[in-house]
Amino acid sequence: MGLLVDGKWHDTWYDTKSTGGAFKRSAAQFRNWLTADGSAGPSGKGGFNAETDRYHLYVSLACPWAHRTLIFRELKGLNKHVSVSVVHPDMLDKGWTFETDDHGATGDTLHGLGFAHQIYTKADPTYSGRVTVPILWDKKQQTIVSNESSEIIRMFNSAFYGITGNADDYWPEQMRDEIEEVNARIYSNVNNGVYKSGFATSQQAYDAAVDPLFETLDWLEDRLASNRYLMGDRLTEADWRLFTTLIRFDPVYHLHFKCNRRRLIDYPNLWAYTRELYQWPGVASTVNIHHIVRHYHYSHESINPHRIIPTNPILDYMEPHGRGQRPAA
Repeated sequence: MGLLVDGKWHDTWYDTKSTGGAFKRSAAQFRNWLTADGSAGPSGKGGFNAETDRYHLYVSLACPWAHRTLIFRELKGLNKHVSVSVVHPDMLDKGWTFETDDHGATGDTLHGLGFAHQIYTKADPTYSGRVTVPILWDKKQQTIVSNESSEIIRMFNSAFYGITGNADDYWPEQMRDEIEEVNARIYSNVNNGVYKSGFATSQQAYDAAVDPLFETLDWLEDRLASNRYLMGDRLTEADWRLFTTLIRFDPVYHLHFKCNRRRLIDYPNLWAYTRELYQWPGVASTVNIHHIVRHYHYSHESINPHRIIPTNPILDYMEPHGRGQRPAA
C-alpha cells in the first residue's frame, strides 16, 4: 500500500512509529457527489448528474470498502448503467495493479492503464495521498468523482432512481440519525477495528483495538437476537456496511489480523445474519473468497513475510439462515 507524493509513486507502508504502533487510516480526498440533477452534494462541486454509461467504478474484490459499492450496484440495478474494472488481488510494490492473470481481475477496461495510481494522476497530476479503491470515475469530465465508499453507496442509493425506477431505499430519511449512530460504532470498532488490530505494531495498540472489536461484536450479537436487521425489520445501509467485514472475518481477519478471541461462526445470530445477507439476490456474485484470502495473505508482507496462503475453514454461506421472511427494502 504505497502512496503518491506530488504525483510520484512511493512504495511506503503506513507509519505506525509516530502513533505508538497504532494504525491511522487516511481520509478520502475526492469527495464530489453524483446526484440525479447534477446539483452539488454535501461536499465537493456539482456537475455530476446521473446518466447511463457515464461513470466507471474501479474496485478490488478483496477490499471491504470497494465491496460495499459493488453490492449497491447490484441492489439498485446499476449493472447496465455503471461499468466496472477489477484490480488484481496482489497489492505489492506498485500498489493495486490491472494485471489479468487471476480469475476475476479484468484489467483497466476503460483506459488500459497498468496501475490504479495512474487513475489518480490522470485526475490530478500532482495528487498526494494514498491510492485506494473504490474509485468512481466520470468519463465525461475525465476525473474522479469520489473515492469514499460510504458516500458512493449513498449516491447509488438515490441518484439513478429516475433512470432505473428502483425505489428501494437503504438510507431512509426518518432513520438516518439512528443509522449514523450505529454506523459510527461499527466503523470505528469493527470495519476499521480489524485493521487497527491487524496493522498494530505494539501490544498496547493491538489491545486498544481488539477489545472494542469483540465488545462490539458481542453487542451486535445481542442486538440481532431481537432484531431481524440492525435497525429492526428494515434492511438498511448499516447492514451492508457491516456485512463486508463479517464475510471476511473467519477467512481472513480471525487468523491474519489476530482477531481470534472468537470466530464469526461462534456467534449464532451474527453467523445466520451473514448467511442471510449473502443469500440476498445478487449479493453472492459480489463475493470472491479467493481474491479475499489471496490479497490479504500475499500482499501484507510485514504480517506474512513468507506469503503462505493458508488452508481456510470450509464455510457454507448457503446453509439455511432461519431468520424469517424477507421484507421489502
